[in-house]
Amino acid sequence: MSFSLFHRPGTVVFLDDDPDYLEMLAMVLPRQWHVKLFMRPAQCINYLQQEPPFWEADAWHQQQLIDNWRGGKPLIPQVLGYWSTHTERYALTRVCVFDYSMPGMDGLQALGELVDWPGARVLLTGQADEQVAVRAFNRGLIEQFIAKQAPDISRQLIEAVEHLLATPNARHAQTWRVTLGPEQNGLLRVPSTGRALADFAARHWIEHVVLGDPFGVLGMDAAGSVSWLQLETPDGLNALAELAEVEGVAPSKIEDIRQGRQLVDLELRQALGRSGPPALAKAFPFGQERGLVGALFPVESPMCPDPGNSYNSWLARQKRRHVQD
Repeated sequence: MSFSLFHRPGTVVFLDDDPDYLEMLAMVLPRQWHVKLFMRPAQCINYLQQEPPFWEADAWHQQQLIDNWRGGKPLIPQVLGYWSTHTERYALTRVCVFDYSMPGMDGLQALGELVDWPGARVLLTGQADEQVAVRAFNRGLIEQFIAKQAPDISRQLIEAVEHLLATPNARHAQTWRVTLGPEQNGLLRVPSTGRALADFAARHWIEHVVLGDPFGVLGMDAAGSVSWLQLETPDGLNALAELAEVEGVAPSKIEDIRQGRQLVDLELRQALGRSGPPALAKAFPFGQERGLVGALFPVESPMCPDPGNSYNSWLARQKRRHVQD
């Protein structure tokens, strides 16, 4: 599936014994990344070895949301609560980048110490070390290797890390896939639909989760604003129009819903326990096959994260790009 069912930002760790190189990285890496820079392998290894229990606790918490949903609790308010209270999720390291050539312990030896750490691994190599990196890659010990002497090393490194940050986490995907029905799962696997949704998510959010009940994507931007991308199949538009008619939506709008020109936020309102008149929003297709139409609705609820708990606010409180002594 090209579109991640569950995505959020995380920390990127760099290990290199050259302080000048680390300082150069600190200047060229994207400002929206949370970065930790290490010079000493032992300190970096110790830092990452402490993370698995926190990964497990976070995975357990996500599973609890699913279990509560199976017990009848709506998912949208639960996810909003999770986003509001668990800002430590951003601190979990998603990708580590280790230099191969270091005194005392090379990069592969250091990576070999991270037995239970679940993140992605990148190895920076010198020209003489590339065959070692190829063998490590073929054995599945690393996800990527990059020649340190490449003239466009900064671009290659940023592109590699961004790709790994965008790669779906298999465990999280398995957790959230259970909310999808077979038809929903099949629609999201259509390549053009997945690409269109991935592009939409990248332009609007830094964090999102796909839900099957109701069907759509709940997303949050870096400032903490939450929105709901409601998804409907062409066959579901008639049922939605009938529900809108019961809710007193104007007849002219009912026809717009049937034709897939607008959608109405009835399921979102129900999930949030919100009263008041339904809201309508312009609909647009996803994918060349036009198997899905979607409309974006802002989510305004007391359950939404406080701006002080947004990714931007959390990032501002961290010691970013500070070489660990």
